[in-house]
Amino acid sequence: MSSFAKIVGTGSFLPSQRVTNEALVAQLALGGVESSSEWIVERTGIHARHFAQPQEFSSDLAFHASVQAIEAAGLGPQDIDLIIVATSTPDMVFPSTACILQHKLSKLHGAAAGIAGAPAFDVQAVCSGFIYALTVADAMIRAGNAKRALVVGAEVFSRLLDFKDRTTCVLFGDGAGAVVLEASETPGILASDLHADGQHVGILCVPGHVSAGAISGTPLLQMDGQAVFKLAVGLLHGAALKALAKADMVEADIDWLIPHQANVRIIQSTAKKLKLPMERVILTVHDHGNTSAASIPLALDVAVRNGQVKPGQHLLLEGVGGGFTWGAVVLRF
Repeated sequence: MSSFAKIVGTGSFLPSQRVTNEALVAQLALGGVESSSEWIVERTGIHARHFAQPQEFSSDLAFHASVQAIEAAGLGPQDIDLIIVATSTPDMVFPSTACILQHKLSKLHGAAAGIAGAPAFDVQAVCSGFIYALTVADAMIRAGNAKRALVVGAEVFSRLLDFKDRTTCVLFGDGAGAVVLEASETPGILASDLHADGQHVGILCVPGHVSAGAISGTPLLQMDGQAVFKLAVGLLHGAALKALAKADMVEADIDWLIPHQANVRIIQSTAKKLKLPMERVILTVHDHGNTSAASIPLALDVAVRNGQVKPGQHLLLEGVGGGFTWGAVVLRF
């Protein structure tokens, strides 16, 4: 039995519709909401985000990112024996987006015989979802229950936005990121640290549900931005230190910090606490916005493909999201 799980391929996908701050501000103005690109950049660092078309769903974005990751690993879909999708915007109430993704992958040439029987399920931890999903996949591989896992973060958060609330609608975008984890004799995922505290459930939520054929409650995102900011920095720092301690490492051992891409101010504050210069932080929030569970694997794939992240380097991934959930993963790439 292999002792470790290692990332052997990454992939990502963004919808073709890129929405700049200027375009979003013009859209908001039509609804009587005032904002400006300067206001958005100053508070968030975001310059643009991508929105899915009405006919695009999380499974579609996940599919494209997954194909990239599987190809980067030098594998085919038939080689995957576990699928975990982290999402807060599933295609439907059920079945899981992971099962829908599995079906789409099974249609690829030669894939059906293998991937069609693999376990597939979703993880819902909002913006921490990819960290949770990666930890679950790592544990299943270490336990011998899988050899190669496809772990995906995919979101269409644009469907949840209230475009009359300028404090939230400017923050989020759509996208997907994926990794392939493989059983390995050499270290890959070194340690993880997961947490949740349900007493904060109300500060970031979409309090709506389907009942009797109609939507009951509020199906749009609601957030107490100040409360989220205050919690996020401290919780991320704590989880990072715990994960590093489990890996018998310290902050200086990290080559790259790849944080959840929510807000550049949160990222800067977290890096400062970890005594890491911003030159060692992967940033994509300026062009992606907050893509929730997709943000970390999206940023990872961008950094891999542009040559920033190299084999053998140590990475610290960390995320915080509604629930309130948070966590960190330390790995050797």
